[in-house]
Amino acid sequence: MADSAATQVPAAAAAAPAATAKSPKKPKAAAGPKKPKQPAAHPPVNEMLLAAVKALNERNGSSLQAIKKYVAANYKADVTKLATFLKKALKAAVANGKLVQTKGTGASGSFKLSAAAKKP
Repeated sequence: MADSAATQVPAAAAAAPAATAKSPKKPKAAAGPKKPKQPAAHPPVNEMLLAAVKALNERNGSSLQAIKKYVAANYKADVTKLATFLKKALKAAVANGKLVQTKGTGASGSFKLSAAAKKP
């Protein structure tokens, strides 16, 4: 009986290190020739943004929501994926002086073309 208890303990001890050992990593598949990246089916976000504000031509300025609707309707672009880029482009255009923010702060509120941007 003592012999059977002695043989079970080492078996359990031997099983514990095997369970904690990491499984071997699978080798990565050989990378074949990569396809060239497709260019976007829409113009750059800055251009779409300025075109939207210009086309909407609202008296008190265009909201981000209205700009998104215009971009979705007139360009082959996924507005949900471009949301962060649109916000960044709005903030940058206000900082550059291309747009004037008539209401709100940041990317919220309404935006109009600045007098300098209307001339050319």
